[in-house]
Amino acid sequence: MKTLFWFRRDRRLQDNEALIAAAKQSTELYPFYVFPGDLDFLTPLRQASLIESVRSLQHAIPSGMDTSIGKAPEEITKFVTENKIETVFATRAYDTEGMAEQVEVANRLKEMSIPLVLVGSYYAIEPGTVRKDDGTPLRVYTPFYKRWLVNGWGNPLKLDVSNVPWRATGKGALPTLSGTTPFPVKASEEYALETWKRFKSRALSNYHEDRNKTDLSGTSNLSHALAHGEIHPRTLLAELGDSPGEEVFRKELAWREFYADVLFHNPNTLTDYYEPRFSKMRYDSAKDSKAFAAWQAGKTGYPIVDAAMRQLVQSGWMHNRSRMIVASFLVKDLHIEWQHGARFFEQHLTDFDPASNSHGWQWTAGCGTDASPYYRIFNPILQGVRFDPQGDYVRRWVPELRHIEDTSVHEPWKLIDGYTQGYPERIVDHDAERAESLLRLEEIKAKS
Repeated sequence: MKTLFWFRRDRRLQDNEALIAAAKQSTELYPFYVFPGDLDFLTPLRQASLIESVRSLQHAIPSGMDTSIGKAPEEITKFVTENKIETVFATRAYDTEGMAEQVEVANRLKEMSIPLVLVGSYYAIEPGTVRKDDGTPLRVYTPFYKRWLVNGWGNPLKLDVSNVPWRATGKGALPTLSGTTPFPVKASEEYALETWKRFKSRALSNYHEDRNKTDLSGTSNLSHALAHGEIHPRTLLAELGDSPGEEVFRKELAWREFYADVLFHNPNTLTDYYEPRFSKMRYDSAKDSKAFAAWQAGKTGYPIVDAAMRQLVQSGWMHNRSRMIVASFLVKDLHIEWQHGARFFEQHLTDFDPASNSHGWQWTAGCGTDASPYYRIFNPILQGVRFDPQGDYVRRWVPELRHIEDTSVHEPWKLIDGYTQGYPERIVDHDAERAESLLRLEEIKAKS
């Protein structure tokens, strides 16, 4: 059987359930990837992370891999027609846009009497599987986690790459970057496995203590690989024991699966409020907003916020604790809706994941699942002192403050020389804006 395998967010050969299923049923297997036609929306770093991920997969497949640029329904049906494909396999998507895309592809193929076979998922447990006793989905993380553990997952799946009947036409080139990147982006299944190996020896044992510290390399650095599907969470979970660090890392993987489950059951929450009443809150406009522009540029006058935003723009990544800090600042200090921040993250983050991005933002904004309640407003000064105690993170990303030693860097306005190197003054007063946020919360409480 001539089969096309449509790679999506599963850019690996091992532990790829759909690919293994396709290989078993094929006499000729054509690997295929469709680049979206609107890549210019993304920053060069974000584009490079995608292109390098596909390039590495192309090189890993003995026959190479065909690619195209455009919309998947058109590109797939064209390839199927030209190469007399009989069946198309792919990993099932559960995010809002991915589900819509696979429905459209399936409908187009059905018109040609060709099946689209969807197998597996990007998760250890497929979204929609973990439910309450009454069959309804869970809205709170902790009970989800407990049931997720009980449900369990299978062992990683192996593929004998050399025995797959690979075929490729040799057509298609990789897109050209719209700009330059400050450093080469590394991305591949092999690199993901190497990163996992390094993390286990370097930081996993202390992960429960160090993961929130912005000044340390205490995280796994696997978010990019998970987002691109260069490694499956099942591969990671299979090697985790019960030490404190391993248990917390398992819980972090479960957060990813929880958000995927929530988005699957509530596809509108990719861009809309999980708790609708928060859409009625008074927000300030992001359009032509000097405050929003300052937040984007890392020039708010709050060192931990500015360090985080500059880390994002310059590296394409941001520490998870920092993501919460900048999200709280945008929504509750600047009173700008979370969707504007989520879209900026989508443009820049090389580890962008639709479910984690939207619901991570909504958690901090107070309008999501078992969220940080809205009135829990992050104090950017205290967050800096607690999670960057010596100021190393700030000094790394904010050169205007490198002359300030120790924790004093988090409050440059208290120092005689705090502004001598051009660091901007605070654009808002946190205490005043915190009070304003709580006032706006009371307004929607009164309406409901």
